[in-house]
Amino acid sequence: MSVSLFQSADKPLPTSISRHLPWITIAVVAVLGVVLLRDQVTFAALAENRDWLNGMRDANYPAFAFGFVAIYALAVAFSLPGGLIITLAGGYLFGLFPGVLFNITGATIGAAALFLAVRAGMSDGLTRRLDAYGGRVARIKAGLDQNQWSMLFLIRLVPVVPFFVANLIPAFLNVPLPRFVVSTFIGILPGAFVFTSLGSGLGDVFASGAEPDLGVIFTAPVLVPLIGLCILALIPVIVRAKRGGARI
Repeated sequence: MSVSLFQSADKPLPTSISRHLPWITIAVVAVLGVVLLRDQVTFAALAENRDWLNGMRDANYPAFAFGFVAIYALAVAFSLPGGLIITLAGGYLFGLFPGVLFNITGATIGAAALFLAVRAGMSDGLTRRLDAYGGRVARIKAGLDQNQWSMLFLIRLVPVVPFFVANLIPAFLNVPLPRFVVSTFIGILPGAFVFTSLGSGLGDVFASGAEPDLGVIFTAPVLVPLIGLCILALIPVIVRAKRGGARI
């Protein structure tokens, strides 16, 4: 009897509960974030608190920069609202460089954390359901199955799905973590560069009482290079389709 009681006391959580704990945690924090932060992380809030933020940065730059990257990573890991505002803030507070480096570092760390949490809570049944799911997600999954590097870069360069979904799909496909991290860091760089650059010019925007023109991303100087990068990412896919060879 004593042995039986001892074993039951040390018995781990049921597999079904422990496996889904990462999902539950992410979902709960994400919902709370939407409820509590939806109206807090805004451009108006950034403008209102800019003097305090500048003071904190100037008082202890290394600690402030570390804290900024950590906050960005948490926002991405838990799919919290305000990612664009945080990116603009990175440009405003740190300039184009190192602001863009801080932005993509925080985003990549957060994406990797979400990727690992999803993989920890992943089950074979969930993967099979994804295989059976139709539409855009299924097409992206099929592309990833055939050519991981190219498709990982493509879903980062072109936001055909939300950022958090682009973190989930590779986890379902057992993409290696180093490959996921590298493709995320490099793939989000062009977009991060554009929005960090916008953020670096917010001083004049604040002074005029206006709001930043986010439509700049749809102009030719931005779109043409992005389209070119997308074509480069697709070249291996096209070559493989023509050759009918092995996975690239």
